[in-house]
Amino acid sequence: MFVTISTTGTAGNPATDLGYLLHKHPGKAQAFSTSHGTAHVFYPEADAERCTAALLLEIDPVALVRRGKGKGRGGAPDAALAQYVNDRPYAASSLLAVALSSVFSSALRGVCHARPERAAAPLPLRIEVPALPARGGPELVRRLFAPLGWTVTADPVPLDTAFPEWGDSRYVRLLLESERLTLAEALRHLYVLLPVLDDAKHYWVSADEVDKLLRAGEGWLAEHPEQKLITSRYLSRRWSLTRQAMERLELVRLAEADDSEVEDIDNAVEAETETEEKPTPLAVRRRDAIVEALQASGAARVLDLGCGQGQLVQALLKDPRFTEIVGVDVSMRALTIASRRLKLDRMGERQAARVKLLQGSLAYTDRRLTGYDAAVLSEVIEHLDLPRLPALEYAVFGAARPRTVLVTTPNVEYNVRWESLPAGHVRHGDHRFEWTREEFRAWAHAVAGRHGYDVEFVPVGPDDPEVGPPTQMAVFVQRNETGKEAKAA
Repeated sequence: MFVTISTTGTAGNPATDLGYLLHKHPGKAQAFSTSHGTAHVFYPEADAERCTAALLLEIDPVALVRRGKGKGRGGAPDAALAQYVNDRPYAASSLLAVALSSVFSSALRGVCHARPERAAAPLPLRIEVPALPARGGPELVRRLFAPLGWTVTADPVPLDTAFPEWGDSRYVRLLLESERLTLAEALRHLYVLLPVLDDAKHYWVSADEVDKLLRAGEGWLAEHPEQKLITSRYLSRRWSLTRQAMERLELVRLAEADDSEVEDIDNAVEAETETEEKPTPLAVRRRDAIVEALQASGAARVLDLGCGQGQLVQALLKDPRFTEIVGVDVSMRALTIASRRLKLDRMGERQAARVKLLQGSLAYTDRRLTGYDAAVLSEVIEHLDLPRLPALEYAVFGAARPRTVLVTTPNVEYNVRWESLPAGHVRHGDHRFEWTREEFRAWAHAVAGRHGYDVEFVPVGPDDPEVGPPTQMAVFVQRNETGKEAKAA
């Protein structure tokens, strides 16, 4: 399969700057190994007036079948009936999209230290794809590319030129031209829309594909008139992933309309919204207090129950005393963000062995959570309906039974100190309740009595003499010899 990218230039801005932008020298022919074959990059023409870069992807059909198993989910499209004779080596598809992102990864991100001003500026671009499968025909090709600023020519390829009565195939010869787009934008358009038009992928689509789509679609997908079709096809019509992507795209659209950040609108994952004028935010103070209490308990194996975006897990990884750290959350989106924050895919083997992220509900017992030294419920209980608290209580204190349990929750009495919080409102829209110090202590003492724990209370944040601290923390320790030693420490 084959794609060419051409641009024109002048003496002051030579077209050969394309080599800098793609990070591939026009005077060389280079080859790159991919999981399904070899990608070749070369320049059929390269002078100041015109420069063309070509990417030729040679597919190894045996490797394609072996890696995709030849059939079923994750298998190569059209390979179930014809494993070694199909259009995959010739027609632009997700194989070419992956090769583009691998070979031109820096260009895809718009990074060019040698010519940063050229990378950020629109270029006169001409992109040609000789064989593009288009399920939906030339009209769909135009509906996808034209709103992005491209002049689109999509000529159908006849099934057989000797027999015109047979009609056209599902392939088109694609020509895209524009002077309004940067090279990075053009590559991101191709990366998303090539597999969309092919309507198939050569690999299993998992949850991280949503993040890939949103990264590549940043700045254009949220407003695209064919957003739903693009999202559905890119995610192989997996309904749950499509819904997740559409929800996040809607947040992006609303944020742009409101001229604000997505994080300011989407607070579904954040465990707190309170702010503090002092240099150290309350969220940081809370993490520091938790880490200090865990260190004092002597815990080595720790559960972060309701880990959210992984801030506490990240803090615990910095201390070698914590040999095993497990983050648990019911939200796959939160776990995906936590994984990206922790850089699990790039973490060293020894460090990676210390951390694990699990999806699970705290309303049910889970054998995976037994045998740990300590568990943390940081800003979690107030997100549950009161009738569900007994289930959480039993799952943590009755079934998992860590030696030490730390529970933090907002102190509702302190809310009067938040000038931006209307009277009678809770700090977060998802809070089902917020307790006074007396209510929290009554609950904690009852839990400790039922399950054989002692409990002490620690203020987190400035301890106001009238209304107490903004966050209250309960430290539960089992009533046994090990627990007494930990408590003494």
